[in-house]
Amino acid sequence: MKKLLLITLLFSKFLVSQNQFNAENLTTTRADLELNEFKQDTTANAVVLYEYGNAEIHKKTFNLVLDYKKKIKILNRNGFDQANIEVYLYNSDRKSEKITNLVATTTNIEDGKVTRINVDPSQVFEEKVNDNYTIFKFILPNIKEGSVITYSYTFESPFLFNFNSWHFQEDIPKLYSEYNTSIPGNYDYNIKLVGELKLSTNQSDIKKYCIQLENGASADCTIGKYVMKDIPAFIEEDYTTASKNYISRMEYELKVIKGFDGSVQNITKTWDTADDELKQNEDFGKQLKKESLVKKLIDPTLLDQKNELDKAKYIFNYVKNNYTWNGYNRIFKDVSIKDIIEEKTGNVAEINLLLYNLLKKHDIVTFPVLISTRENGFVTTLYPVISEFNYIILRTEINGKSYFLDATNPALVFGQIPFKCLNEYGREMDFDNGSRWIDLKTNTNSTTQHKINLIINEDDTFSGTLTTTKLGYDALDARQLYKKNNQNNLKYYRDKYPDLTFENSQVDTNKNNKSIFTETLSISGPLTVIDNKIYLDPFIFKFFTKNPLQLNTRTYPIDFGYKNNLVYYLQIDTNNKYKIVDKPLDKTIELSNNSGLLNFLTKPKDGNIDLSFRINFYNTIYPTNYYSELKSFFSNIVNIQNNSVIVLEKNI
Repeated sequence: MKKLLLITLLFSKFLVSQNQFNAENLTTTRADLELNEFKQDTTANAVVLYEYGNAEIHKKTFNLVLDYKKKIKILNRNGFDQANIEVYLYNSDRKSEKITNLVATTTNIEDGKVTRINVDPSQVFEEKVNDNYTIFKFILPNIKEGSVITYSYTFESPFLFNFNSWHFQEDIPKLYSEYNTSIPGNYDYNIKLVGELKLSTNQSDIKKYCIQLENGASADCTIGKYVMKDIPAFIEEDYTTASKNYISRMEYELKVIKGFDGSVQNITKTWDTADDELKQNEDFGKQLKKESLVKKLIDPTLLDQKNELDKAKYIFNYVKNNYTWNGYNRIFKDVSIKDIIEEKTGNVAEINLLLYNLLKKHDIVTFPVLISTRENGFVTTLYPVISEFNYIILRTEINGKSYFLDATNPALVFGQIPFKCLNEYGREMDFDNGSRWIDLKTNTNSTTQHKINLIINEDDTFSGTLTTTKLGYDALDARQLYKKNNQNNLKYYRDKYPDLTFENSQVDTNKNNKSIFTETLSISGPLTVIDNKIYLDPFIFKFFTKNPLQLNTRTYPIDFGYKNNLVYYLQIDTNNKYKIVDKPLDKTIELSNNSGLLNFLTKPKDGNIDLSFRINFYNTIYPTNYYSELKSFFSNIVNIQNNSVIVLEKNI
């Protein structure tokens, strides 16, 4: 009986091994070759079956040494690019990173037999990118659908400022990724896990006397083991900031080096130290004290009778309308208030620091704010990494209220910064009281509202008016599009909706100097008539024609940047000659925790039809646990807009 049980268990294990990939080591199994689908993600073109890294600081050279191994299954032709491997190597001060011990193999099944081909040395080469970077490249041979590629190498670096980071996640899924580290105690790193995925193994132990020198000095090592399993691919989708904010990985930043002679070298600065350095910086701190250069730019009589807010708005509009952004950020390079005054053009720091000096000259409390734009990624908040900032805005305080300012874009209004700047937080520089982190939240909801009044004509056409009103960032986008269209939106509408006729466009791009865009125009077009019935698509304009959320799972937040309201009103005048035969079903959907609302209502009224469609996103950012709910929410929005029909029939 025991023998039978043992045979059964062994046979069960054999069956399992034949029906799943080997994610335990670099060995390519028969199952790895024969299985040609990845059920966890049927959209995947390739999948990492196994990844392993072991990084340590060499006991004699004190270089960082990483032994790396990887196995990838190619599922289809779109996954062939996984066979082109590139590793960036850094070079500086006569030191350089290098790769040795490369072994790379492609394994296939051909005519029922397993074949293996190693990479040809002629397919391994280095390409110089610039003075600091070289790319180590190799191409695996004989790639086919179903191939399994494996490669391993040793990476060595003399640069210990950044201990080798480890990316658990990439653009294809992974079954298993393991990273092992050995760090001597005299190297103190800030270690952080980026992304929302959780480690399945997170171990840390101390190994005594892992390094011993001939003079008797020694150090203990921290031994780390970090594992993730069943890692989804990171696919970038709408409504997000830079992908590097969310790709799951381990990162290391060297804080302190403790020498064996007892010396201590602080690598990471404090914000107090960074503030002092920035205060003395020629391209930043020194440019905040140029009030003498700006005192004659504005006639003081133009500001005498204005209150503080109106004075600030006048100064803002003066800079915005008289100085042109040259398209460069360069917040710590080539910044000169004197140059921008003379040349009337400059980088983002020159534009906004000129505005800063003018506001300060007229006694308006103002602070420069260092930020990183959405596409540049989040900045580290634990300690100062000045190189991570790439933009400057201002914050001014007037009558107890804060306003963010950026004068680089003529389409911006007072109190509005570009959408690219809505990246959660920035560092406000106050050299008297110390810098601080502040939230970069906009207090204004953005809105797009279409209001359409139509009349059903006797010649089977409709005619009427469209009034579009946009607020906040929707208005900013509309103003910029209007400028791009050379103030001719009729051409835009006629090109986009060729079956309809548009006339008599009237636009107000900056109503009352606020972030409001309004447009009114005439609209007309044919009706669909079948068997004396009119079939009318009520959504002449659609907010979404397809669902922007398409992933099975998403491992990063849904970040809209601002709260948004989308409103569609339609009133149909039937001239009392038609009756309603059919109309769409009313629908209301609320997102959990009162974070969003969809409301769709069609109401007959005195022979006419009133239709309202409202979408409200009450949150700026939705965490990942909202993804399936938001995906369904968008599906309902698209379905209502694409599949709603009003059927009318002539009165007898």
